[in-house]
Amino acid sequence: MDYRRFKDTIYLRLDPGEEIIEQIEKVAKKEKIHLAQINGLGALNDFTTGVFDTSEKKFYPVHFEGAYEIISLTGTVTRQDGEVYLHLHMAAGDKDGHVFGGHLNMAYVSATAEIQIQIIDGTINRKYDEKIGLNLFDFTI
Repeated sequence: MDYRRFKDTIYLRLDPGEEIIEQIEKVAKKEKIHLAQINGLGALNDFTTGVFDTSEKKFYPVHFEGAYEIISLTGTVTRQDGEVYLHLHMAAGDKDGHVFGGHLNMAYVSATAEIQIQIIDGTINRKYDEKIGLNLFDFTI
């Protein structure tokens, strides 16, 4: 992994075998990011996405292995209990043009990934919402 910061924008390059969430979190901690928007693309060979069922308050993960291209990687960096909190969604396509996606749990790079982190001046914290069953933006602090 390598990156370069240009004022409020970071360009991050991930290398084969690196896990996307882990590497973004490392950069967010090192750069002391409290709020940011993330987007990216790249190639994967192992990833898990899923969908949260709000009626059951249960997450349904789906695991994929093989050659995939990231069609879209988007998300936010916020804070919860003072720690970096990433919320990422991803869509990835296979060689037949099928696209799969959802909330990103993990993704390993096969060739490279190019990720942009747009830092925003401010902080948004998260708080668990019992009714919904998720950590939501908390604007009260």
